[in-house]
Amino acid sequence: MDRILIIDDEAAICSSLAFALEDTYAVSTAVDAASGIRMASDDGFDLVLLDLRIGADDGIEVLSALRRLPDPPVVIMMSAYGTIESSVEAMRRGAFGYLQKPLRMDELAAQVVHALEFGRLNRRVVHLNHELEARYGYGGILGKSAAMRRVFELVERLKDVDTTVVVRGESGTGKELISRALHYSGKRKAEPFVEINCGAIPESLLEGELFGYRRGAFTGAVDARQGKFAFAGSGTLLLDEIGDMPLPLQVKLLQVLQQKEVTPLGANQPVKVNARVVAATNADLASLVESGGFRRDLFFRLKVVEIFVPPLRDRREDIPLLANYFIASCSKDLGKEVHGLSGEAARRLLEYDYPGNVRELANVIEHGVLMADGPTIGLRDLPPGFGGSRSVCAEPADADIAAFLGGKRLAQVEAIAIKAALERNGGRRRDTAESLGISERGLRNKISEYGLNQVR
Repeated sequence: MDRILIIDDEAAICSSLAFALEDTYAVSTAVDAASGIRMASDDGFDLVLLDLRIGADDGIEVLSALRRLPDPPVVIMMSAYGTIESSVEAMRRGAFGYLQKPLRMDELAAQVVHALEFGRLNRRVVHLNHELEARYGYGGILGKSAAMRRVFELVERLKDVDTTVVVRGESGTGKELISRALHYSGKRKAEPFVEINCGAIPESLLEGELFGYRRGAFTGAVDARQGKFAFAGSGTLLLDEIGDMPLPLQVKLLQVLQQKEVTPLGANQPVKVNARVVAATNADLASLVESGGFRRDLFFRLKVVEIFVPPLRDRREDIPLLANYFIASCSKDLGKEVHGLSGEAARRLLEYDYPGNVRELANVIEHGVLMADGPTIGLRDLPPGFGGSRSVCAEPADADIAAFLGGKRLAQVEAIAIKAALERNGGRRRDTAESLGISERGLRNKISEYGLNQVR
């Protein structure tokens, strides 16, 4: 029988709710926050019905305490005087739902059923993920190859130190996952994990996004805004695609890392910051330093330790493990009963070089699950032309390319290639940039230069 704990400072409400639910569930009650937290910690409950205000105690803080338990219950908040802000804050802190008093019993009963089902599914997923990760993973990242085990060992060694880390690897290898593992497996896991893509934000806006700004600091700054450094608090700030950061901002970033403070645009006084910085890149920063595209002093300040995430083609023994994981995940999401690969399809997966790395394998498997008519993915279910060592799509012959491009200027050829890539990727600029091997900032400049803004 599912166990429900009611935490409300009004004994009459506890009694009425217990009476309404006790025929179906094992119900306990607490009329103060400390008793409720202690009961949840000692006895374990599947669901907690929690009042927003419990005497002098804030229910949101009680919610946070419940969420920190080793096996946290699902929580539904209740309030007689709640606001939109309080409901949003409750959901942000991890509440499953929010009910307004006086409670409607039919609405309560429906919420309880859905919350308990959510809890069961969540525990099942957590259990399966723990089993899989215990054998072959770390922080949600899968891999049994020697190369990935070395990555896991580095993450374990670095998770609780304040050292700046550079995570380097090709697009699609899982650099963001490694960065998240550094955060969520270590002492900062209760603090924010904040990510900003240095190549996806225009240079004119990036400084304000990083450091914040005061009202009136520039045209359009109608309100003050907290920067990502300050917002991250004592958590982790991931500077994704750090190699695309403009040189003038690199100077300011170096100052922040050295002085542990930022000065928002339009402000006179600096603000202390305490976030750990992780920088991710698919570029060779050392080569950028030599070519003048990256500051040497910032390079050495950032690269205290580097974690290199190997491309999938260099750890082929991980392909079956990842493929099976993606098959299970996609089958669940798509509501299909697909359980594996045919022998021929499995061999083709192992032979392929994956220029898009793990992300490309995930897309290939999703395509296969969608196309499969039975319980296994066959060769015909894989994307057209899949299995070569160069590209998922069959490439035209050199003679055909020459005939098509004959007489065209280099800029025209580049515009044609970018337009085709945009159309192939449905207008998604990040995917387009990765397929072309350029940064999002570079792609955005080319789109503007060639007038391709309307391509979808």
